[in-house]
Amino acid sequence: MKIALVKLSALGDIVHASVVLQHIHAHYPDAQIDWVVEERFAPLLEGHPHLRHVHGVALKEAKRSLKNAWQQWRFLRSLQREHYDVVIDLQGLIKSALVSKALGGACVAGFSGRSTREWPASVFYDVRAVVAYEENVIVRNVKLVCEALELPFDLLAIDNKTPCLFSQTPLHVRLAKERPNVLLVLGSSWPSKVYPKEKMAIVAQMLGDASVWMCWGSEGEKEMAQWIAGHTHAQVLPRLSLPELVTLVGQCALVIGPDSGPTHVAWAQNRPSITLFGPTPSMRNTYATPVNVSVECGKKIDARRLDKHEMCIKMITPEVIVARAKELLYG
Repeated sequence: MKIALVKLSALGDIVHASVVLQHIHAHYPDAQIDWVVEERFAPLLEGHPHLRHVHGVALKEAKRSLKNAWQQWRFLRSLQREHYDVVIDLQGLIKSALVSKALGGACVAGFSGRSTREWPASVFYDVRAVVAYEENVIVRNVKLVCEALELPFDLLAIDNKTPCLFSQTPLHVRLAKERPNVLLVLGSSWPSKVYPKEKMAIVAQMLGDASVWMCWGSEGEKEMAQWIAGHTHAQVLPRLSLPELVTLVGQCALVIGPDSGPTHVAWAQNRPSITLFGPTPSMRNTYATPVNVSVECGKKIDARRLDKHEMCIKMITPEVIVARAKELLYG
């Protein structure tokens, strides 16, 4: 069986979808699975033992000119030579539905119109899975794959998952050996999801028994990390590639950060984490385990009516975060 998965972006969404690979492999160990993804995220998936090919596309570049759009379209159409049996659109957007249809699979599966934000996407599917939009995103991904491939859905397959991402890239940073290493994730896709640097500095300072590190992905996040480093014992990491980030998370005792891709990598790798939630719903955007917990702002969030300007994450106190951190670090 040849299967193509379409999950283009963003980092956190790709991380959340990665669990489906081991679910497919458990039922179809000989399946040939390819993944179509925005090229800047391709390194996260390359080398995965359950993937045959990772096809990077540049859809943002396609918007800049007709020439670029034509090149991307020709590339996607060229993949029809793979003769996919099933193409599964895990994104649920019009652009991902068009990409899925362009691959020319015998069957294209995706979410039903009432199960996604952009309902016209469902027009391009042969199989339309009805999964509540408010459902946990990781459960949604697995349920869609199960319906597309006619597999039984088993929540225990998520609970008992093995690490979802693979990296053999070495980390050129000397982490502490005698103390627990804690990674602070500072940035996110929306400013309103970012925990204030002043409060994150208090968290870092209160974790005095740990070796605290900070990763960053933009100049703004780097400046935030440098400010915190100037007021605490926390250390700023060099800019990391996605494989390096996976390696780092695998070596940390705890990851603390907002609803963002690097924080979710900890869940994917079965590493302890604390995810801080402001204007997004924790029940939908992360999967709780005994070592992966959430701290919420205390405000009820509607998954279909998100307010990107809601700054309720400021209501979370450093003391609450540190108390949970010490439970995870020291029991």
